[in-house]
Amino acid sequence: MDSLKARALLTEHRHYRYRGCAPVPASVADFPGQALGDPQLHIDAWGTVDRPDDDPEPQKKRIARERTAIAVCEACPVLAACRVYANSETPDGHLAEPDGIWGGQRSLDRHRALIKRRQADTTRPPAAVLAEARTDQKQALLAALARETDEELVAYRAGMDVRTANWHRSLLCGLLGLDKDTASREELLGAARRFGVLPERVRIRPDGRWPIAAAPNGDGSRQRRIAPGMPQQIVISGFQHMPRGRRPSPIPAEALAAARRSPCGPRLRLVVARPEQLPLPLPVAASIVLESAA
Repeated sequence: MDSLKARALLTEHRHYRYRGCAPVPASVADFPGQALGDPQLHIDAWGTVDRPDDDPEPQKKRIARERTAIAVCEACPVLAACRVYANSETPDGHLAEPDGIWGGQRSLDRHRALIKRRQADTTRPPAAVLAEARTDQKQALLAALARETDEELVAYRAGMDVRTANWHRSLLCGLLGLDKDTASREELLGAARRFGVLPERVRIRPDGRWPIAAAPNGDGSRQRRIAPGMPQQIVISGFQHMPRGRRPSPIPAEALAAARRSPCGPRLRLVVARPEQLPLPLPVAASIVLESAA
């Protein structure tokens, strides 16, 4: 978050005046600089005032002071907003509050967190690259790719032909730092969502049993590389492509409409006679039955 915006959220908090490190009003203070969270502490206990170089603070005293100040911070009503502001960065890349205790954190803790964030964010593309990934065509393609898995349906949803759609999919892999030869569709959409290119509200349809290539090629080698055990679809060249969806009826529409308007003739009903039921038990002698069985 921007440091100016974070500071505004902190200072405009409804409980900002009751923060633990605020000074006690002069009208009720026993001595100047009492901390509101603990009247036994001075507001300098949070280390926001620089000490002269010729008067260093002993280590034991500093540790005890920091622990006491952090304990006050844990009960502060603006702890979360104070921590967000202190960890925010200025436009030149520095911490908004590099010194002292803010939000229950020491300066060393905030600098370590900053270093950890930057090390984890080394693969993030530059802002200009992400802006190129947010063009209208690529946004339409990502929305279609999140909804469909078949490359032809992806191209149809994105409003472009299959070759152009696959070209944009390959380009997106390069913009988001993925290897287009090994990246899957799920990895491409995950990177787009992680870097803010694909909105969180967009629902991603799962691939199913087999992973799908993020940028398929013409001969299918990339898909086979990602899903080597996936059954391959046989395509016979020379036959007309059958479009997906409902196929048109071979009967003209005018003939179907005329048939619906024409009066229907008498209908035939098939009647099946009931089988005759024989009286039970049958009048058969037991000796005849036993002789037949033998």
